[in-house]
Amino acid sequence: MKSQALTLFDLVERLSLLTRADLRQAGSAQGLQPVHLQVLFYLNQANRYSNTPQALTEYLGLTKGTVSQTVLVLARRRLLSRYTDPRDGRVVRLILAEAGSNLLKTLSAGGAWRDIVQTASPARVTSAMVVLRQVLVQVQAQSGKRSFGVCSTCRHNQRLGPRSYFCGLKQEKLSSPEVRRICREHAAPTQHPSLPDSN
Repeated sequence: MKSQALTLFDLVERLSLLTRADLRQAGSAQGLQPVHLQVLFYLNQANRYSNTPQALTEYLGLTKGTVSQTVLVLARRRLLSRYTDPRDGRVVRLILAEAGSNLLKTLSAGGAWRDIVQTASPARVTSAMVVLRQVLVQVQAQSGKRSFGVCSTCRHNQRLGPRSYFCGLKQEKLSSPEVRRICREHAAPTQHPSLPDSN
């Protein structure tokens, strides 16, 4: 008989495989591979400190070469744009282009998840989220991976007032929409200091 941990692992793995199959199907209709869509989904939720090829490499767990080729394909398709960071000319930044944003809207990622989750009680959904989040945090910590958590949950995030925030790590003001995005430098309040910036 399988342990609960192994059963949970099997369920997460199966859901992951189904999600990738859906990505393959959605991408093939557009002439794109799943990795292309994963990059677009990432850029759609990443903040201004996390929109670099290096951050993409870390988030997706891919090689620099794979990410570089993927970015080239998406740039040629005008689904994303590349620009040089105005503060540091050595850093390339990526931004979702209008065509990329429109493409993501047509894919309605997570639509099936939303519909299915609505059939479960809020308490059960919350319990599942707590367990999965705990597992994710532990796996990331054990493997030395960045958390890429939502900015508003970061210990560096300081609320200055209504819709006004400040990043203690970067020493910059943040807007309300920015704090709802994921960040490469994210550190939960109970974590050790984040890894140094290595763009």
